[in-house]
Amino acid sequence: MTKIRPLHDRVLVERLEAESKTAGGIIIPDTAKEKPAEGKIVAVGEGLRDENGKRIALDVKKGDKVLFAKWGGTEVKIDGKELIILKESDILAVIE
Repeated sequence: MTKIRPLHDRVLVERLEAESKTAGGIIIPDTAKEKPAEGKIVAVGEGLRDENGKRIALDVKKGDKVLFAKWGGTEVKIDGKELIILKESDILAVIE
């Protein structure tokens, strides 16, 4: 895979697949599925710098499963994989 390193407070996220069946057992066709706002972080930037030049570390790390703003970020395709570059502030929560 091509190496890509997000800058500053940005993270690289791989979308997780949406469920193809509802809780009631109804199968959802691919054409009706919405893109999920859930993903796994595959790379993180080094963080922003404060006014003194010290790095401010991100609250998320590689491997975290996260919920993010549905229309946030920039979609990119790397080695045939669809990924999203998000600012850390576009991440709403970490799923534990």
